[in-house]
Amino acid sequence: MKHLLYSILILVYVLSAASQPLVPIDPHYYEVPVKIPVFLAGNFGELRPNHFHAGIDIKTQGKTGLPVFAAADGFISRIAISPVGYGNALYIDHPNGTTTVYGHLEKFFPPVAEYIRRIQYEKEQFAIDQIVPTGTFQVRKGEQIAWSGNAGSSGGPHLHFEIRRTKEEIILNPLLFNMPVKDKLRPLIQCIMVYPVSEDASVNGKQTPQRFDVMKIKTGNGYQLKINQAIPVYGKVGFGIQSVDLLDGNPNKCGIYSIKLSVDNQLIYSFKMDHFAIDESKYVNSHMDYALAINSGRRLYRTWLEPGNKLDIYDKVEKRGIFNATDGKIHQVSYEVSDVYGNTSVLSFKIQSREIKLPALKRKGEFFKYNRKNKIDNEDLEFTIPEGALYDDVNFQYIKKPALPKFYSPVYQLHNSTVPLHFACPLRIKAENLPAKLRDKVMLAQVDPVSEKIYSATGKYVDGWVEGNIRVLGNYALAVDTVAPKIVSLNVVNKKTTKENNALKYKITDNLSGIESYRGTIDGKWVLFEYDLKNNLISYTYDKARFQFGKNHVLNLQVTDYKGNTSTYKTNFYK
Repeated sequence: MKHLLYSILILVYVLSAASQPLVPIDPHYYEVPVKIPVFLAGNFGELRPNHFHAGIDIKTQGKTGLPVFAAADGFISRIAISPVGYGNALYIDHPNGTTTVYGHLEKFFPPVAEYIRRIQYEKEQFAIDQIVPTGTFQVRKGEQIAWSGNAGSSGGPHLHFEIRRTKEEIILNPLLFNMPVKDKLRPLIQCIMVYPVSEDASVNGKQTPQRFDVMKIKTGNGYQLKINQAIPVYGKVGFGIQSVDLLDGNPNKCGIYSIKLSVDNQLIYSFKMDHFAIDESKYVNSHMDYALAINSGRRLYRTWLEPGNKLDIYDKVEKRGIFNATDGKIHQVSYEVSDVYGNTSVLSFKIQSREIKLPALKRKGEFFKYNRKNKIDNEDLEFTIPEGALYDDVNFQYIKKPALPKFYSPVYQLHNSTVPLHFACPLRIKAENLPAKLRDKVMLAQVDPVSEKIYSATGKYVDGWVEGNIRVLGNYALAVDTVAPKIVSLNVVNKKTTKENNALKYKITDNLSGIESYRGTIDGKWVLFEYDLKNNLISYTYDKARFQFGKNHVLNLQVTDYKGNTSTYKTNFYK
């Protein structure tokens, strides 16, 4: 089956932005970038918050420091270092027009490490995204380039590995390229959802989406509904399915490669995760049931298209995958869920078209269209949702609520956080009761109006208003940040280093706006403090080429938040 799949994939063309076929890539062109048995913590196309997972996460036996090798001949084209995202990452361009990416690395091979460290010292900054001149670092297939780690936003030690069409900025599924992953297990189907889509639609007598649990049939690859009877529906309905992929010898639940949905043996919806364009990744919020993910943490594939979903992974979409059940008949619905190796699970169930008289839906709020500019504009607030920021029409609820003691404005409800925005939208709130001395400290704060907890803050004061761009709908008010970040030493006590003697370590935290920058000097010279954001940790490892040992030193550390509040830590120490 695997050999047949790879043979077929050689004939599959990835479409460029101009819809022109590209030269197929040899599925045996790359080799796996580690020399250990390959088990995956995550696979290509998994549903993640605001993005599809863009590669495979290769387990590194629960530890860091395993050798990482180039998957093919090429040149290192980019080196990125960040406290978030992929952390320490290498990009290698290959002669066949692709780039491979290696993320969450612990450290780079010595020549590369010294090259990028020199640039960090020249720019006096930790975070770097450096384009490397062609030919600077040539690598051969199987040559060591780094060691695996847990840097950036990683949730545990692993290697993130990607394959990209370089020019077209299309990310390819690495499992289509002969990666030595064992998988004879079928995907697991967990439940379905049925959605009333039209105004007159209902599911099981209700006008809201309804969940139905499933159970596996004892033999074969089939599933059925736990309550194995036809679901009463009427009007235009859509379907969704919660399913995960399982791999041999691996407890991790991975994403689905392919889903096909048929009604009465007619295919109405299908997709395959062969590839996706980098700039389309955020459409994942429409590809899945976003509201369900926000409310429950469950990620379910929406197998019908919202009108604003422009994702280009769908092979078949008949009438947006929506079925019009108004004929009074029983219809057979079936799902075929497959992984990249051809292991398939099938769910079949029936729906019964049955009209039920229900009261007309009472719509609240202003009707916002997905394909036009929408705006709230009054003396207190201005908020714009440009065309393309919504995936579907919304009855948008805007409510002005009383001010809470810790805020400098009323609380404004901008609908709710279960409706996603495809990109950030401009918001302005009038700053009527804000003292002049706090103008440079004020922000737009997303708040829980009951607990008063602040989830995010952005923006600045401009001519009587506080303005910024918000990425999430919800409740907003004006808050101020006048508190400087905290700096706590982890291994300098009484002017001496303790515990780890090869590094200086500090915990840095901020109460609201977040840490914007930090700067450390020893004896007046800038030194490289690396930033581990997920642990609120900065650390300086003594650099033998740049640090003078055997003497007293003066350390000066400054940490500044996004509202300009600065803390300074100064100490003498001997090393």
